[in-house]
Amino acid sequence: MGLSAPASSGQTGISVATSVPNRLPGGKNSTAEKLLVAASELMIERSSIEISLSDIAQKSGANAALVKYHFGNKDGLLLALLERNAATELSNLEYLLAQPITATAKLKLHIGGIIRAYYRFPYMNRLIHYLLHETSVGSADEVSKFFVAPLLDFHRRLLAEGERSGEFRATDPVLFYTSLIGACDHLFFGRHAMSRATGVGPVTDEVCRQYIKHMETLICGGILTQAGEAAAAG
Repeated sequence: MGLSAPASSGQTGISVATSVPNRLPGGKNSTAEKLLVAASELMIERSSIEISLSDIAQKSGANAALVKYHFGNKDGLLLALLERNAATELSNLEYLLAQPITATAKLKLHIGGIIRAYYRFPYMNRLIHYLLHETSVGSADEVSKFFVAPLLDFHRRLLAEGERSGEFRATDPVLFYTSLIGACDHLFFGRHAMSRATGVGPVTDEVCRQYIKHMETLICGGILTQAGEAAAAG
């Protein structure tokens, strides 16, 4: 969701993109784009989604009144930002499922892609929770429609493919979603609490790579059958 090179399947030689673009996709309106980029950068800098319209305006160099013009209000801007941030990763899901590689290989690529998405946009899960639980019903419905539902559906289909091929044990897709997304969130949000208690430093490229490997081992160790382990080793 590019912080790393595309991953390749050793069996097929096919490259599958697993990382986010280096910047937010270009918008139709340059002012709206500046506002979205400013909001994203502020949340990353502050490790918080608590930003004001005046903060966004100052960062973007645009008038705060333009937020209402382009997005209705701040929540509308945050909703548009989340949809934009999630778009690349979610658009890759159908492509990944269609690749002629094992379900185990798809699973590993997906784990890496999701973690890199959170590395790029570490506020993502907090923004999801805010829009789902602390704003309007309409915002919650939109988040469910463009993020939660497509990702859950992908997990159901990937896990079912792995079960059919004999690579995966039977796994509840909702519990899988909760485990993977929750682990991503805690690396970036919970790390601030951990740093105070243990002196853990910031998330770097190397930490991101280590965490991808760790989550691959943890998740694959829990759901792969002997056939899946053989596919992973091959």
